[in-house]
Amino acid sequence: MGTNRRDFLKTTAAAGGALAAGMGTAALAGCGTEGAEAAGAGQGQAARSLRILILGGTGFIGPHQVEYALSRGHEVTLFNRGRTNAQLFPEVEKLVGDRESDLSALEGRSWDVVVDNSATNAPHWVEASANLLRDSCERYIFVSTRSVYADTSRIPMNIDAPVWTYESAGVEPGAERLPYGLGKAISEQIARDIFGEDRTLVFRPGLIIGPGDNTDRFTYWPVRIHRGGEVLSPGDGTDPVQIIDVRDFGDWLVRMAEAGEHGTYNVVGPATPRPMAEMLYGIRAVTTAETTFTWVDADFLRDAGLRPYAEMPVWRPARDGYEGFARFDLTPEVEKGLTFRSLADTTAATLEFHFSRPADQQARVFNRLSAEREAEVLAAWHRSRRG
Repeated sequence: MGTNRRDFLKTTAAAGGALAAGMGTAALAGCGTEGAEAAGAGQGQAARSLRILILGGTGFIGPHQVEYALSRGHEVTLFNRGRTNAQLFPEVEKLVGDRESDLSALEGRSWDVVVDNSATNAPHWVEASANLLRDSCERYIFVSTRSVYADTSRIPMNIDAPVWTYESAGVEPGAERLPYGLGKAISEQIARDIFGEDRTLVFRPGLIIGPGDNTDRFTYWPVRIHRGGEVLSPGDGTDPVQIIDVRDFGDWLVRMAEAGEHGTYNVVGPATPRPMAEMLYGIRAVTTAETTFTWVDADFLRDAGLRPYAEMPVWRPARDGYEGFARFDLTPEVEKGLTFRSLADTTAATLEFHFSRPADQQARVFNRLSAEREAEVLAAWHRSRRG
């Protein structure tokens, strides 16, 4: 529709003003009160300055960790291949190497904390870096995934739920390629085996969303709703959603490092799962678009080839073994200081990021579900209802 960043900033001026003034952000988003004070959590200087090595640091989640760590007075070193966003953080020490074949730049150095942000599920990467750094740092933080859980049917979910093993995944040990969740589960245990339980901190995030996310897994919804018109909406609106803003995750990771924590934690939010309808209506509250939502039955969507978490991103029907997929008990995490900013904040930041991207990248947001395909499915749904 030719919308650009300037158009977006005009249409969200009212919402932005409310956010800047700290006025009713939760009510504006229609998403409860979880994030009302989250933006201010942990501000200021840390009690102790840490030397933090981040493996990666320039992709999606890394830059937010770096920014927050620097704002807290920590000394940050990045280790990566120097190919992605190499211009970021010119004031930060950067070591160049390759997790696959060359860790030599890390030899003879020491840090207080190592953050392993690897997006891959290759256990040998973790084994190599953890073995090299075992005597060179106090704590190893491994960013894992909710996908390590082999069974998400239980309600509520927590860290006691079974994780994938070679046996449960039906994979032979030593296999060259591992399913994503299995690879991460094995990597977690490797880190614990090398550093010990009391020196290992593992995070299991769900879908990470917000500014900087080029996967468009959440971005689809703010952009689609901002476009206006009749929006194909999955299910009946009651399916629960638990996701996490990249800034909430990054900030909490740094604060947990400061506190010297260890153990395993889930990272999704909000603490009370948000129904899909509440999420979509909350997103709409940040725009001025004329939008209607047409809720389409899950089985109808399946038959039309529109899959959960694919053509219908974020949405996962709470059935067929996924009853607990977005029903995590976050009591331990909240007690340790995990906070959740408002949906309004996340939506506004996501849209601003989206409209700052080149036009070709903006267009990709509808690669999952084009406007034409959406209209076709909506028309078929309406015909089925008339019949």
